[in-house]
Amino acid sequence: MLEALVALHGRSARPVGSEALSREADFGLSPASIRSALAELEEIGLVEQPHRSAGRVPTGTGYEYFVRTMVTPIELPDEFLREVDRALKDSRRDVERLLNEASRLLSSLTQQLGLALASSLENEPLARLDLQALDERRAMMVLNLGPGAVRTLLLELDSPLDADQLGEVAEVLRAHLLGLTLLDVRQRLTSDMALVRDSAVRLVALAAGRSTSWTSATPLFSAGAIHISKQPEFASADRIGSILDAVERGFPLGRLMVSSVEGQVAVRIGLDEAAALSACSLVSFPLPGEVRGAVAVLGPRRMNYAVTLAIVDAVGHRVAEYLQS
Repeated sequence: MLEALVALHGRSARPVGSEALSREADFGLSPASIRSALAELEEIGLVEQPHRSAGRVPTGTGYEYFVRTMVTPIELPDEFLREVDRALKDSRRDVERLLNEASRLLSSLTQQLGLALASSLENEPLARLDLQALDERRAMMVLNLGPGAVRTLLLELDSPLDADQLGEVAEVLRAHLLGLTLLDVRQRLTSDMALVRDSAVRLVALAAGRSTSWTSATPLFSAGAIHISKQPEFASADRIGSILDAVERGFPLGRLMVSSVEGQVAVRIGLDEAAALSACSLVSFPLPGEVRGAVAVLGPRRMNYAVTLAIVDAVGHRVAEYLQS
């Protein structure tokens, strides 16, 4: 009975009455018998009646019971998994690009809000530094951080430098910066007098200091606001505005995304820690390995869990593999 009610409510987002259950589900029961069964489910807290004259909807407890006992993630076809690989592989060398692409992919595949998060990189040591010329006045600085993270800076130079000059500058920067944390690297580039005596080094250091790609922490990436805004539960401007504000602030979503077992998909239903998220469910995959983070999908409690669990698990495993490769 609960499974049928969840399915009908999932399609309509409306309370489900005994007549609809009798018509849509093959129980072999009269509407009166179905009403009695619904009353029993309501008594034990699995469904509720929003209004006296309305049908029933699953409660948060009802959804938790449904997910725990009745949901089996679907088996995704091999072609689907290959498509996930194709979408992510071009970003595998840059943590932020990979997470941003993962959030977009999750949103596209589930038609919900896709999320991705990694912990701060500011205390990670610099393991490698490379400079690549793009043209006479533009270059790219690639900072390889432990473990396996990459920060890429686009440099707009005040004067032209050729590839040979950039190679010499890179050698100087490596001698002064390798082994420092990302935070210290940024500070040294803007304040170390030993780095600014040489005019070519000074050009690169100044351009790096101006780069807009510096951040103290990897943000919570999100994609698919248009999808979640179309859900009936979040149709009002106040409701969707509160949800998007919570996503922008990153709290408590960031903590909830990483708080379950690493390498396993998990479900949180009705995020009561934030009133704005009380009507939402979070399906998350905390990333195993040294880069602490997670990928997730945020949507209404009536989301298709069998599909969403499978997709989040698949994308999470692929992101983890790329981060560890």
